[in-house]
Amino acid sequence: QVQLVESGGGLVRAGGSLTLSCAASGRTFSNYGVGWFRQAPGKEREFVATINSGRGYSTYADSVKGRFTISRDNALNTGFLQMNRLKPEDTAVYYCAAATTQWALSASQYDYWGQGTQVTVSS
Repeated sequence: QVQLVESGGGLVRAGGSLTLSCAASGRTFSNYGVGWFRQAPGKEREFVATINSGRGYSTYADSVKGRFTISRDNALNTGFLQMNRLKPEDTAVYYCAAATTQWALSASQYDYWGQGTQVTVSS
């Protein structure tokens, strides 16, 4: 079992920045790929970014590419999502997840989920 706890969400103006954290406990965090997803009201959960367990290669949804950066610190058992130049359409609950599958882009591929943290971007 891996337990994940997100933090760092909040209210920010358009153009601002936030950094989300995902603290992991339980099994060896470094063995898992880490992903971030988001879900806006009335919409399905969507992929945001993922980083693999090895060299830290990452991939992003087109909607956040160039603005968001995913990273991890295995020594701290923590994943991060740095979000810059935020837009109102980035408003959602953000979830981190862990997967034994690398390069997982689908929510169904993730084994463990956090409870989510709200990000609200005002215009």
